[in-house]
Amino acid sequence: MITSTLNKQEAITDLNSMILKMTMVISEYYPELAGFLEEMPDTISDNADLEVTIEQLESYFESLSSLLTKYLLEHPISSR
Repeated sequence: MITSTLNKQEAITDLNSMILKMTMVISEYYPELAGFLEEMPDTISDNADLEVTIEQLESYFESLSSLLTKYLLEHPISSR
């Protein structure tokens, strides 16, 4: 059980790190997209509901990634 909890905590930490990096890239290099950023959850519960939190973080990261990918496809570097 401890290993499972540690793996979940590692996943949460990794997802938060990936979200932070993606948000920083968008903010720094594509500020025109900043208005589309949703707020990141302020807290992560320590209770047994970690699966939902992981799913939410994964979903949020995927939405950030999709937003940036779509923007880059629609606005190629050569047109900047």
